[in-house]
Amino acid sequence: MTIEEMRQTVHAWTKQSYAEHLFAGTSGNLSAYDADSGIMVITPTSRPYETILPEDMVAMKLDGTVLEGKWKPSSEWRLHAELYKAFPEAGAVVHTHSPYATGFAVAHQPIPCILIEMVPFLGGGVPLADYATPGTNEVGTYAAAAMQGGHYGCLMANHGAVAIGKDLEQAHIRAVYIEDAARICAYAKGIGTVHTMSEENIQDMIRVAAENAKK
Repeated sequence: MTIEEMRQTVHAWTKQSYAEHLFAGTSGNLSAYDADSGIMVITPTSRPYETILPEDMVAMKLDGTVLEGKWKPSSEWRLHAELYKAFPEAGAVVHTHSPYATGFAVAHQPIPCILIEMVPFLGGGVPLADYATPGTNEVGTYAAAAMQGGHYGCLMANHGAVAIGKDLEQAHIRAVYIEDAARICAYAKGIGTVHTMSEENIQDMIRVAAENAKK
């Protein structure tokens, strides 16, 4: 995929994420990564999403070297870079400030596995990464540590949420599921006791998913 194609893709998913309230103001960011060329295309920092254009996307290396772009890259480019280093299978990262997921992050509460679809889409419950100063490498290394063990996303304490995927379509839907699970869990807490999925239910889902993948 060329840089121009990556810019178009990143722009399209940025606009959709903003329309879905996964982003707010200029907060939240996403990127795509081509491992063959070592090029990451990421949203620019502090640009209004209402008027953002494909040419505003920044092409860069994971070490911070900017290749193309008239703006500075997202201040969270190190988060994205660290996740690509930690998960070689990842081709996209979506970092959101969606309200329900961020609410759990502010409360320092992981999202338990309450819905069976969380198993195939998110790898189970959504863990909580320790707090790190935004814009530092630690934001990424702490998130990567929290996601070990088969998780496809996590909450970041007092910050927001992040999801990875093979491409932006997959990373985006995982970010949507994190917010959806957080919203449902918040509703359930207001109604009564939150009942998590049993380990038996989870293993059954893993088995069925594996069987369906073979068909």
